[in-house]
Amino acid sequence: MHSFLLSALVGITGVAAEVNKPTTAPSTPAPLSALDLIDATTIISLLAVLAILASSYALSLCVLDASTPTRFRVLFIWHAFDFLIHTIFEGSFLYNCFFTSIPFDPAVHHPVLLMNFLGTSDKLFGAAYADNWASKLWMVYAQADKRWAGADLTVVSLELLTVLGAGPLAAWICYGIAKKDWRVSFWMTVLATGEIYGGFMTFAPEWLTGNQNLDGSNFMFLWVYLVFFNMLWVFLPLYAMWVSYDDMKNAFMVRNKIAKAQLMKDGRHKSK
Repeated sequence: MHSFLLSALVGITGVAAEVNKPTTAPSTPAPLSALDLIDATTIISLLAVLAILASSYALSLCVLDASTPTRFRVLFIWHAFDFLIHTIFEGSFLYNCFFTSIPFDPAVHHPVLLMNFLGTSDKLFGAAYADNWASKLWMVYAQADKRWAGADLTVVSLELLTVLGAGPLAAWICYGIAKKDWRVSFWMTVLATGEIYGGFMTFAPEWLTGNQNLDGSNFMFLWVYLVFFNMLWVFLPLYAMWVSYDDMKNAFMVRNKIAKAQLMKDGRHKSK
């Protein structure tokens, strides 16, 4: 009997201790710093971008003569960089969208992942389902913008225009600058307009839906991936448009002076 009472007392005391134990709110994980997000793939990807920029600069030294104005030298480097980025990086994105896929498994995959891409409703396409250097690169960027992990229809549509249209046009502009082709200024304006429009159409759907696919929770995602790498394709095209405007303005001013001089000459002939 005493042992029973003793065990009951111990049990009650233990329960009371558990009830009276101070509770703490579940801790939330600390936000990741930029250093936490830098791995080997991130470093290689950033070095690849720098290598493309260095290659563009080296190409400008090889093909542009010393008399090329600084503004056109800068734009040559930009358009060479633009061509290589569109062709190598964004071309690899399209490759993974069109040529890598896995069967859709309703037990594993959420139905929202289905895009009916290429008229197929039983497969998932994109970098998330591939295993190559490009898929690893794009999965790094997809941490900031989830659409690049799959075959988002808006992104794929814009990238088709970018890779197949903007890329070759950027290469032709480089050739035109090297050859001092008078048509370069017009085509730089065309390409710059397309780049800015494409950037708007890439992010406008996100802005209108509360940025559901974007993650700007840390410096790396927000300021490096989303802001810096995308704003390059805003400010440099705007600069190209400004240079082109100034170049075409000068051409029209020369034309107007010649036309005015011709009119004055014709007027003198008539007065005689």
